[in-house]
Amino acid sequence: MAIGEAGPGSVRSGSQPRRLEETMRGRLGRECVYVPSCRFGLYVALRHWCPPGGRVLMSPVNDDVIFFVVLAAGLRPVQAPLNPLDASIDVEAVPDDVWGSLSAVLTTNLYGSPDPAPELRARCDALGVPLIEDAAHAIGSEVGGRPVGAWGDASVFSLSKHVGAQAGGILSFADPDLGAELREACDRLLTPRRAASELAYAARPYAEAAVRGLGLRRAAWAALRLLGLTERDGIRMPLRPDALARAVGSAPDLAAHDPWVRVDMHTYRRESGPLRLRRIRRRLGRLDEVLEASREGTELLLATRWARPRDGSGAQPLFRVPLLVADRDAAIAALARRGIVVGYLYDPPLDDYAGEDFTDLSPAPEAARWFARHALPVDPLRAREAVEVLEESGARPAEPPERLTRWSAPPPDRARVPAPDGGSGAVRPGTATVTVTAKELGPSRG
Repeated sequence: MAIGEAGPGSVRSGSQPRRLEETMRGRLGRECVYVPSCRFGLYVALRHWCPPGGRVLMSPVNDDVIFFVVLAAGLRPVQAPLNPLDASIDVEAVPDDVWGSLSAVLTTNLYGSPDPAPELRARCDALGVPLIEDAAHAIGSEVGGRPVGAWGDASVFSLSKHVGAQAGGILSFADPDLGAELREACDRLLTPRRAASELAYAARPYAEAAVRGLGLRRAAWAALRLLGLTERDGIRMPLRPDALARAVGSAPDLAAHDPWVRVDMHTYRRESGPLRLRRIRRRLGRLDEVLEASREGTELLLATRWARPRDGSGAQPLFRVPLLVADRDAAIAALARRGIVVGYLYDPPLDDYAGEDFTDLSPAPEAARWFARHALPVDPLRAREAVEVLEESGARPAEPPERLTRWSAPPPDRARVPAPDGGSGAVRPGTATVTVTAKELGPSRG
């Protein structure tokens, strides 16, 4: 064993992972296991609950890394039809023959907006297949009176998103008797931690703060691209179909799919060291404050003319709020000029990106394409500043085509929604959103 390395399980047996597990257990009311990343936990869950060669219903508006995790687990992705306003799975639009062919259902809870977990749970129970929840964006969201992540046979959370730790995840599961088995499965797949990786992780926040403080964010990205140190030229990573076909032929095999699964996080399966674990624990301890601020920003953004219709329920503490704009590229450029970087874009949908060699195509792809093309994910912690920029730039709302409007009408009691700060707001016909100007928003809290 090299200097600075530790064998799998050496930190897992310590107190820090147990404390993280206890914290999440208290939130979810079910057993939890700490994992180095959400994608790693998802792979473990898929391998445990799904037979090789099984078919998994999933959203086509999703991170391509998750798509490759499904392939690595030896499973066939099946792309679901979606609600075009929030990219949740449209349960009623999934054909009966597709339901009957599935080995599992995988939710996305995109940006924190819950998939219809109660309905999916009922379908899975009727079919006798597992429901697995990807709750990476939804650590504080609820659906059907329960937390997202408390509906599935298994659920996975990211501690890089709301928690902001840039590392770590949680695998949660309904059957507490599976704890030892799943911990052993994780330990077999972990790679040893390295001192250099821990030191780089410890230094990263200071380096990022320096880049922000000097206004060098765009220059830093340009330098990385010039040096060939980025793995994406666009929103999606290169598919490399010939190499991917060879990897799929060896599945289930995480190592064979590593070139795709590791993108944006090369430490996704590396054992977490004490520096990493301490920072994650500190960040997790402030989660409720972040969720409250996210909920406030979400409320503000959902009251704008670019937001989807409201359903009458309270705002979730979304990780990003998907505003729907006619010209997203222009909106992204306007926000970038103010130093607001837009990420977490998933365009084109996975079936258009990967093709039928690697996935079953959605039976109704138009809604996913429309959402993927128009969704502008805005950080609710920068809501006021973002709305000011969009108003000043003249960004126009994207109107769904008529064939996609069955989701658009507001509930009868939501025909008018008050604007923030007591304003009356201007309601667009056929929706329950309001126009809020930069002046009404007051000074930015950036």
